[in-house]
Amino acid sequence: MVGRKQSGCSYDLAREVLLLGGAELGVFGFQVFDSLLLVGPSGCGKSTTLYAIAGLEQATGGEIRLDGQPVTGPGHDRGMVFQNYTLFPWLTVRQNARFAFSLANNRGAGTAEGAAVDATRADSLLNLMGLNKFYDAYPRHLSGGMKQRVAIARALANRPKVLLMDEPFGALDAQTREEMQELLLHLSRHEKTTILFVTHDVEEAIYLSTRILVFSARPGRIMREITVPFGPERSLDMKLTEPFIRLKREIVGLLHHVPGPDHDRQALLQELVTRPSNTVRL
Repeated sequence: MVGRKQSGCSYDLAREVLLLGGAELGVFGFQVFDSLLLVGPSGCGKSTTLYAIAGLEQATGGEIRLDGQPVTGPGHDRGMVFQNYTLFPWLTVRQNARFAFSLANNRGAGTAEGAAVDATRADSLLNLMGLNKFYDAYPRHLSGGMKQRVAIARALANRPKVLLMDEPFGALDAQTREEMQELLLHLSRHEKTTILFVTHDVEEAIYLSTRILVFSARPGRIMREITVPFGPERSLDMKLTEPFIRLKREIVGLLHHVPGPDHDRQALLQELVTRPSNTVRL
């Protein structure tokens, strides 16, 4: 279903997503077990797209649909992992991972058996994340990478159709970031969940995705959809291969040719350098 643009940004999702910006229409579709990464300059609408699909941001026109059903707010069919650490500080690792099941709409069919299945799934995800020794730890005792592992386990615990990730590894150091990338690839094969992921890191986008959408500057439009020509079995060494580097150059080239701000940065810099200073010298 195609949404019509009136003002601002509009979105339409049906595991098919239609993004409208201005008078132009860009279309991208979710496929089951797809890993779709969004890259583009800051402020182009990547995170806004993600938040609208999550039901956390109100679209100004058109509509969002998931499997034919309109998205009017957050729902158990979508899991969200944020860039900032969003664990509840008063809950332990295990309680955070099981949090979704404490909500009325998510309680395992209202039965003790269902609740036991839910608890087992949350624990299994934590074990998969290597956190089995930290069930009773609080977020303040965890490193940044460990906190994000708990957040991913919490987002996956309710078996969402789509996992939405907004620069979840952006605050991590380089080594931990690569460890988390490898973990996410392993999880995507294990869980078979469709992933929509926002990043500014072109290497990360190529390594984690089956497809990449390159956004233009604000107002955001999809400039290019790129199919990543690598199979599901990937290693970090792949980042050093010629095909990987060639694709990285192509995407970086697209981003560097994105029209920048309306003002002339070079002229502003020159004005700043040549402007007389009123600094008082002692």
